[in-house]
Amino acid sequence: MLKIENLSVIFGEKSVLKNLTWSVLPNKIHGLIGLNGSGKTTLLNCIYGFLKFDSGNILLNERALNRSDVSFLETTNFFYSNLTGREFLSIFSSSNQSFHENEWSLLLDLPIDEMIENYSTGMKKKLALLSILKLERQVVILDEPFNGLDIETNHLLEKLIPILKQKGKTIIITSHIMGSLNGICDEIHWINDGVIKKSFEKVEFSDIESLIFENSSVSESLQRLL
Repeated sequence: MLKIENLSVIFGEKSVLKNLTWSVLPNKIHGLIGLNGSGKTTLLNCIYGFLKFDSGNILLNERALNRSDVSFLETTNFFYSNLTGREFLSIFSSSNQSFHENEWSLLLDLPIDEMIENYSTGMKKKLALLSILKLERQVVILDEPFNGLDIETNHLLEKLIPILKQKGKTIIITSHIMGSLNGICDEIHWINDGVIKKSFEKVEFSDIESLIFENSSVSESLQRLL
């Protein structure tokens, strides 16, 4: 189990995470949602180890979480120049004997022997996805994984994520589009004002948007402006 206990992050005089506590069970697909400024990105960066937190603990199976436990598909990925896709994948050492990059490249229609600088946005996202699959880590963070992918690869990813779940991975997915989470997640967690405000089971997914936007006056404003 991934357990986050009383996690706090302070930037200057602003508390971004406020004693956040969250238990993330394995063998489940966890959606994480939150409006801009809610602390979602800060939380993901703390889990991966990009960002130091001011207080609290992040534990995996009752021990301190290490970066080597986590793979992180970021929304926007960095790639070194003058590398082919295959050379990029060679950077990621792994004991995962079941990873066969040639078969994956065929499945994803990804020309891994071409220069990355000639890749489209979707091709770069596919390459980044292959790198985290090769790493074979226990905790898998997918930040907006469906962005930039074609319909066929989106469908493949929707099939792939449940297989990672079956392998016992702890999976966290973010998306700004609720529909992409509703069909795939076992639980969806709402982060708001630096804390996990509420966790939703599948039967509650239809209530999420109305709860998050219950105090929003957007509809009234649109009626007035139009």
